[in-house]
Amino acid sequence: LTLLCSTAGGSHSTLFYCALLCLMLCSLSPGSRSDALQHGTSGTLPHFLQEPDDAYIIKSNPIKLKCRARPALQIFFKCNGEWVHQSQHQSQEHTDQGTGLKIREVMINVSRQQVEDFHGPEDYWCLCVAWSHLGTSKSRKATVRIAYLRKNFEQDPQGREVPIKGMIVLHCRPPEGVPVAEVEWLKNEEPVGSDGNIDTRADHNLIIQKARLSDSGNYTCLASNIVAKRRSLTATVVVFVNGGWSLWTDWSACNVRCGRGVQKRSRTCTNPAPLNGGTFCEGMSVQKSTCNALCPVDGGWGEWTDWTVCSAECARQRSRECTAPEPKHGGRLCDGAALGTDNCTGGLCTQNRKLLHDAKPQGLEVSSDVALYSGLAAGVVTVVVLIVAVTLYRRNQSEYGVDVIDSSALTGGFQSFSFKTACQGNPLLINSSQQPDLTVSRTYTSPICFQDSMDKELISQEPSLFDPLPDLKVKVHSSFMVSLGVSERGAEYHIQKAHPQTFPRGLAPDYSGVGLEGTLRGRREKTLLGPLAPSTPSMPPLRTAGVFGHAGGRLVVPNTGVSLLVPHGGIAVDTTWEMYMVINQEDSKRQEVLLSPEVTYGPLGLDLSCPVAMTIAHCAEVAADNWSIRLKRQTRDNKWEEVMSVEEESTSCYCLLEAQCCHLLLEHPGRYALVGEPLSQEAVKRLRLAVFGSADNTNPLGYSLRVYCVDDTPYAFQEVASAERVRGGCLLEEPKTLLFRGNSLSLQLSIQDVPQFLWSIKPFTTCQEFSFSQVWASNQHPLQCAFSLERYSPASSQLSCKISVRQVKGQEQILQVYTSVVESEKEVVPFFTQSDCTITSQMGSRAFKIPLSIRQRICATFDTANAKGKDWQLLAQKLCIDRNLCYFARQESPSAVILSLWEAQNQDTGDLDSLASALEEIGKSKSEPQLNHKPTSGTLSNLD
Repeated sequence: LTLLCSTAGGSHSTLFYCALLCLMLCSLSPGSRSDALQHGTSGTLPHFLQEPDDAYIIKSNPIKLKCRARPALQIFFKCNGEWVHQSQHQSQEHTDQGTGLKIREVMINVSRQQVEDFHGPEDYWCLCVAWSHLGTSKSRKATVRIAYLRKNFEQDPQGREVPIKGMIVLHCRPPEGVPVAEVEWLKNEEPVGSDGNIDTRADHNLIIQKARLSDSGNYTCLASNIVAKRRSLTATVVVFVNGGWSLWTDWSACNVRCGRGVQKRSRTCTNPAPLNGGTFCEGMSVQKSTCNALCPVDGGWGEWTDWTVCSAECARQRSRECTAPEPKHGGRLCDGAALGTDNCTGGLCTQNRKLLHDAKPQGLEVSSDVALYSGLAAGVVTVVVLIVAVTLYRRNQSEYGVDVIDSSALTGGFQSFSFKTACQGNPLLINSSQQPDLTVSRTYTSPICFQDSMDKELISQEPSLFDPLPDLKVKVHSSFMVSLGVSERGAEYHIQKAHPQTFPRGLAPDYSGVGLEGTLRGRREKTLLGPLAPSTPSMPPLRTAGVFGHAGGRLVVPNTGVSLLVPHGGIAVDTTWEMYMVINQEDSKRQEVLLSPEVTYGPLGLDLSCPVAMTIAHCAEVAADNWSIRLKRQTRDNKWEEVMSVEEESTSCYCLLEAQCCHLLLEHPGRYALVGEPLSQEAVKRLRLAVFGSADNTNPLGYSLRVYCVDDTPYAFQEVASAERVRGGCLLEEPKTLLFRGNSLSLQLSIQDVPQFLWSIKPFTTCQEFSFSQVWASNQHPLQCAFSLERYSPASSQLSCKISVRQVKGQEQILQVYTSVVESEKEVVPFFTQSDCTITSQMGSRAFKIPLSIRQRICATFDTANAKGKDWQLLAQKLCIDRNLCYFARQESPSAVILSLWEAQNQDTGDLDSLASALEEIGKSKSEPQLNHKPTSGTLSNLD
């Protein structure tokens, strides 16, 4: 051993352990050596029961390496090719009870500094060397490394928008680390497990074979090892559904009963419906086709057959058949008898040689004939004299023709307190010597809404201005009035003193509990309602009522764009009805887009001889053909049925759709609403934007800005204005209109240009968003977002900023805010609404622009066609309401219904210019073929 040690060479530590081993063996006694030899003979080389394991140093914490061997006299560690000093070893020894062999256990600590100081071609390593009586054994090499995990991912997952059933692949490369990081996927903070559709591969990617709607969410890649955990950026996955058409419905019935009409079929974009930004269906949702409905043919009698031979009863017969033509397709049968009988002998037939009639004396018969012929002659002479007298009288009364209509007559009875002079070159329309005493220059039209205190003061000082005028007789001079039955010398219009209004001025009936049944008041005396309370000034009245008679009238729900016109003569004479109109405020859950408020008029038992005209404001942009707009009515079981489509013709209802409102001719009371279905993504809905501001009650330095996005109807904005009036809000900028497209994209609101050194804004509120569905199907309920600001100093009394409201890939509007937050300095911007309009009903002639006498003459002129084609169809054409003429054709007086629709269409204008121009154009167009120059009052006498 000494020779071995002397020739071993190597480091000092190697020589040291070799010499130590020699001393151990030499110190053994002879007995011990004999025991060792004995054990060596029967023993084995050391066997490691535990070898050192690979280890990682976490932060600055040292690691422990351990070895255990049997039989072992000594165990030492060797690291990076050098022996570890004995002082760094921790040893334990015990005897195995079963075999009696020595078991030794040794442990050392390895610090972070030791590992960092080692600079070798390989990792820091250690192994154990164990000695026994027979020799030495070496353990495996254990590496020691410093553990770490970097912060940044080598590749973060990216968001995806994929169609349903498409493949989703999310890539993730974790940060560099020792040991290598393991990857786990989270969806909405929940672990993602693998199944037949989801595969989390060893390359850390997440693969979804067929995307489902439930796979939409926020995905995160989570990397971890023994040191730390790292989260990647969140990837948003949206699984969208492109819209698909449903099957076509069956073709509808032909929309006319007779002749050429239209039938349609439709389909909806619901198979499936577009979801999560999926594209809308391309193509048309409605197809139309022409159809020919077989017209009913009424039966007609054929020729009579010859008389039969006179029978023994002195009677003969003849017959005819209903075959010229035969009734077809529901036509009426022939009226009258199919068999005719007659006495063969003129009454002289005898039976048993006796006369069958009583003989009359001859003298009496002669006198009877003389009296008969004398009476007939006198009647003829009387008729001739009357015809001559009427002709002479009419020639004396007027030298003009009877086939020309003059529009100037219309202004004579327009309003009892608004008089105008004729245009230059025309005679005075109203005799100034017979005018009432009008000392005030203002002219009020219906409905009368007092917009300021000056108006109210005017009413209190001049009550006679709005009272019915006394009996007044005025003369209207016109060169075109002959065809209306008015002579050139001045037609006398008697303006009778009107019956007092049913309701006291300034009061509105409380119809909070009104039902759809209503109350019929069929009585011969006018009846007043009970005591009424004034309407609440802070909220607009959403219902109105009035008692109407034969003279008709108008109902108006103030500031909502909703009104109802009951035409003159619609209610029977000596009968009154208590009619009402209500705007529904309940939540409306429907699939279609609600374009107008739901309006109810009644009662249900209402009995009218002609349709009423209802006006409803809507928010659809109808400039382009991108909407399918329909009128719907609620049934008794609270379901909605379609009444008509506005672009089609119908005989049950008439709809005149304008840019801001819709005029309806209705015959059945009930609840009505306009709904729309977009035909493409270019369909546009108008929104009204408004910003209100008020001080924050909980913070003396705080100020709140509230931005509203509502449907662009007066009713929707009135609801916002009333709520802000209650909470003390101030309108900071005139409301603006935004065109919101049906492209499934959201509406974003952001505040900009806030003075940074004067004001602060609540974090995470500078940009807010409304989803597409919230805006598109808002169903009249206001959408509101708030911006909370706080000034740094009480001295900052002015606030200026901008609020941007824009649709993604759509239109943008800027609301400019400049206001004083100090009450004494604040200038209040008006709400742009007539909040104190209290007159909600008008009865009789006050409600109409066309005087009754003029209306009656127009109807008498146009309801019956003449040889020159001047009929109600021409009147409708000149008034630009000539579509769906089949509806007017079924009315008893088409001209009266056309004029009612004109009244509803022009209720906000202050004159009759359009009607007067149309009538004058009709007169000119029918007289020009007979004249070579423009007709005037001097030349109209030549017209017949």
